[in-house]
Amino acid sequence: MEDKSGVTARRRFIAATVVDAVGNGIYVPLTMLFVHALTGQPLTAIGTGLTLAGLGALAAMPVVGVLIDRHGGKRVYIGALALRAVAFALYPLATSYPAFLAVALTVAVAMWASAPAQQSLIGDMAAGAKRDRLLAWNRSLRNGGMGFGALAAAGMLAAGDGGHLAAALALAAAFAVATVLAALIAVRAKGTRSAPAETGGYRTVLADRRYRRLTAANFLIGFAYTAQAIAMPVFLTRATDLPDAMAGIVFAVNTALIAGLGVPVARLMSRARRGRGAALGTAVFALSFAAFAFLPALDGTAAVVAVLAVAVVYTAGELIHAAPAESLAVQAAPDHMRGRYLSVYQLSWSLCRTLAPMLLGLLLDAGTWQLWAALAAAVLIGGAILLSADRPHPAPTASRAMPVPAAA
Repeated sequence: MEDKSGVTARRRFIAATVVDAVGNGIYVPLTMLFVHALTGQPLTAIGTGLTLAGLGALAAMPVVGVLIDRHGGKRVYIGALALRAVAFALYPLATSYPAFLAVALTVAVAMWASAPAQQSLIGDMAAGAKRDRLLAWNRSLRNGGMGFGALAAAGMLAAGDGGHLAAALALAAAFAVATVLAALIAVRAKGTRSAPAETGGYRTVLADRRYRRLTAANFLIGFAYTAQAIAMPVFLTRATDLPDAMAGIVFAVNTALIAGLGVPVARLMSRARRGRGAALGTAVFALSFAAFAFLPALDGTAAVVAVLAVAVVYTAGELIHAAPAESLAVQAAPDHMRGRYLSVYQLSWSLCRTLAPMLLGLLLDAGTWQLWAALAAAVLIGGAILLSADRPHPAPTASRAMPVPAAA
């Protein structure tokens, strides 16, 4: 039977995750409007600044991995939350362009550092099936919190000119609360993870052929996830002649299903090998993309019903793929180098998100079916790579991983 401290640690982690996700939900959908209202900078300058901030965050990820390995996922996660609390409190004062760039870079680095730090923290808190369940809860709560935060942001903006300032203060408060909650999580001391002689650098990560395959597969499959926010709204309103609100409805359906079904589906998928389960998700993704390609042939009520049905299939692909894929990435990383491994894995997401607007835009301009054919090919290749990397884990050795207790 599990000790009470382990249950308490997970509850505090879940609470911090929810508050963190609500904050992201307030900020992410309204970034351009939010920054423009607070700083007064032109939209073109803001877009350039946010791009530079994203590139800076991308360059910072290797350092994040080193910090996680040296100080533990918990401390890095606390630092990322605290940085965002301070940055959002300072946003209303960032009226000059250099000040805006500094705040935007701080926010970007902290946001991108949170994912590997969270995953590493979960790796320290739990092992095996308990780790998989906690990862599933983390994904579901992130989606639910993001949706709630987006609704909260809409309410703040409806309040008028003071809504953006209220949003900045709410963000600062939310991340401050999340920082405190994360600091209260009890985990094993970092020093017990491995002996100093067992540490290694990024050369060790890059030499791991299996993890390279997992990272390459994640990069390709990541385009399926970015398509929802970047390509689907344009496609639905331009190619299918549906009202603009349809894109928001599809997003709401996706968010609700992931928040509600993420944990049950993860529990179901835990019965299969992780690589095979994730590859099955890519096949469902490809099926939904094939269906999207035929939507322009429909109109009226039939088109609306078909879009919602295909959105459900797409979400099923996400649910089936996400749980085993994330578990595989965490499980395949040696405990003493988990920060570096997960930072490299996060780089594949970040690089995909950086390239996606340009590549998906070119595919949208190429024609109706080219986008979906390219996405289907990408995810199927990614799924094939996952299958090639799906082999039983070797037995832990002193040089690879130390046993991980549930909590301390």
